[in-house]
Parts: sequence; C-alpha cells; structure tokens
Amino acid sequence: MTLLIVGLILWWVTHLEKIWMPDRRAAAVARMGEGPWKGIIALATLLAVALMVIGYRNAGFVNLWFPPAWLWHVNNLLMIIAVLVFVAGSFASPVRSAIRNPQLTAVKIWAVAHLLVNGDVASIVLFG
Repeated sequence: MTLLIVGLILWWVTHLEKIWMPDRRAAAVARMGEGPWKGIIALATLLAVALMVIGYRNAGFVNLWFPPAWLWHVNNLLMIIAVLVFVAGSFASPVRSAIRNPQLTAVKIWAVAHLLVNGDVASIVLFG
C-alpha cells in the first residue's frame, strides 16, 4: 500500500507542478530548456504509474463491501461511455464542445465505474 500512496503523490506532484511551483518550474525550464524539463516530468509520471501498479498489485486485500452482481453491467456501460468520451476529446466533435475537458471527464467516469465493482481498500485509494 505504501508504493501505491507514493505513486499517487508523485502523480499529483507531476501534474500540479505548474500550479504549485511556477517560479521553480520557470527557473528549471530557463536552465535546461522546455524539452528536457518535459522529459523529466514524463519520466516521473511513468515512474508514478509504475509505482501505482506495483503498489496496487502488492496491496493486501481488505474488503470493505461486496458489490451486487448487477453493478458489473453498469461498470461495463460506464467503461464504454468513458472510452467514447476520451476518444471524442481528441478531435472536433459535439462531445468536445459540450464538455470542458473530455479526457479528464472520461478518467472520472472510469474511476467511478471501477469504484462501483471494487470494494477493497486499495481500489478506493487508487480510484477515489
């Protein structure tokens, strides 16, 4: 569970570094250039994903609730919607004009879908 939490923290740091540390980011970009800085952030994000996957797989199973069987169907429907919204955000479409950030919305739908069918602590930490 520790690796999962460290991965989540690293994920948030890499995604919010522009907001949290604008002066440090600007200084780093001025020192090394935009390309290398983005490469470092990309590598840190990949490390975060790897830590989350390893941490989730190694976390002990502590069940908090048992989802009813019909929620699997809701999960599958939400996953189809999430994929469609994610893809529709990549090009000009009515979805892209109706939703401010379609890819973020798709990730939120994905997370809710997984929370519906996974009642263990590690899933709640990851998808919550």
